[in-house]
Amino acid sequence: MAASPSKFNTFTFFKLPSAWWCGVRLKYIDEKKAVTTVKHKWVNQNPFKSMFWAVQGMAAELSTGAMVIDQIQQSGRKISMLVQNNNAYFGKKATGRITFTCEDGHLIADAIAKTIETGEGQKFWMKSVGVNQDGVEVSTFNFEWTIRLKK
Repeated sequence: MAASPSKFNTFTFFKLPSAWWCGVRLKYIDEKKAVTTVKHKWVNQNPFKSMFWAVQGMAAELSTGAMVIDQIQQSGRKISMLVQNNNAYFGKKATGRITFTCEDGHLIADAIAKTIETGEGQKFWMKSVGVNQDGVEVSTFNFEWTIRLKK
């Protein structure tokens, strides 16, 4: 099953409703890259009239996790996934539409192959960069994903 933004956005509505209600949407996905967007609005703002950091984190995580979900499904194996660690940098107030892009999809296939081959869990870091409508970086998130075969 090939991933599509509409399938993931439906998944988000049912399984990650807080992200959906805050406006997080997957716009593009393939094996190497995923793009999400979220627009600053009243429901997702902080007291300083910019986007709450956690909303940015949801959009950033979806840009990495959607590719992990997709490649796990393509493997045909039962593999669990979990964020074990993360960090973030905030360089500018997030207002307007913020676009998060992750181009680390190439890391996933290797980790899946190793966990299937060895039976041992694997860890890998993925980065998502958020830019505003002017192309200015507002935040960067790094997520350490862990995967392992389900028993």
